Amino acid sequence: MINQSEVSRGSPSRLKQCHAVLVSDEGMSALSEDYFRSAHHLRAEGVTHTLVIEDGEGGALRLPLIVRPIEGTPYRDAVSPYGFPGGLLEGLSEVPKGGVDWAGTGLVSLFVRDRVAGPRCFAGGTERNEVFFIDPRRPLQFQAEARRQMRRNTRLGFVSTCCPVREASHEEREGFKDVYRQTMVRDGALSRYFFSDTYFEELFSSPAAWLATTRAADGHIASAGVGVSSDGLLHHYLGGTADADLARSPAKNTVFGALVELSTRLGLPLHLGGGVRPGDGLEQFKRSFANASSHFYTHELICDPLVYDRLSASSSDTGYFPAYRAPGS
Repeated sequence: MINQSEVSRGSPSRLKQCHAVLVSDEGMSALSEDYFRSAHHLRAEGVTHTLVIEDGEGGALRLPLIVRPIEGTPYRDAVSPYGFPGGLLEGLSEVPKGGVDWAGTGLVSLFVRDRVAGPRCFAGGTERNEVFFIDPRRPLQFQAEARRQMRRNTRLGFVSTCCPVREASHEEREGFKDVYRQTMVRDGALSRYFFSDTYFEELFSSPAAWLATTRAADGHIASAGVGVSSDGLLHHYLGGTADADLARSPAKNTVFGALVELSTRLGLPLHLGGGVRPGDGLEQFKRSFANASSHFYTHELICDPLVYDRLSASSSDTGYFPAYRAPGS
């Protein structure tokens, strides 16, 4: 949710610098080798279009989007796919939001998830959660208690491995899905985080994804995590721990052992993400391991102010964007 005073609104008299068009191509115009703009991720997320912004001087910004009908109206809006996709930058970044002619898009509003390490698509983004990194190029010192737990698990027979996910066995992939879904149930996650088997098959087919697993002494998968490379970072994208193994915290061996070793080998900082809410226990936990941090930014753009205001007229002022999609509206 955001404060509506922070939302950028287009004004026809000001929109002279850049021109935006919407291309119905399932995001293929924004394709790159980075995971969050890869064909695998765009298919998994159901991306429908590419937003192309051009400055008339050869510079372009291409953003993959999911275009959605606004129920009960003839209008549409759009949102970035999950993760940290930003856009494909072709000589254009940090675009002033008030300097884009949105008329050609036919969109009422647009919500963009940006990179966690710039350059960013648009100037003046909304600062969200602080996110944390383990950068192998910087000094790193894990907490003594965490090191003790990881060594204890090793003594108890826990073994961690990591390989490209395309080379993982069927049993390893299914084991990952199992511990991930157990974790989502345990955490009371929203339905959108219960990904389908089709979604996972796209993820498992990506050359930019790795699977780290930690097995208990009897061979069962106690914890697993998927790391993906995108925009110069190794992202700890999805992970989980089996209910029966929570007390041993095997995820520490998976993330702070196997994935840190992978990030060192690749020469990429490991992005841990942040908390669910600023200052919560998860954020403090990740902060205790990190040696660098940044912030996640989003962009909330109103492309058609007149229609946006009309659709939002009966919405409560909760700060939710877009207001006409606020729960209860």
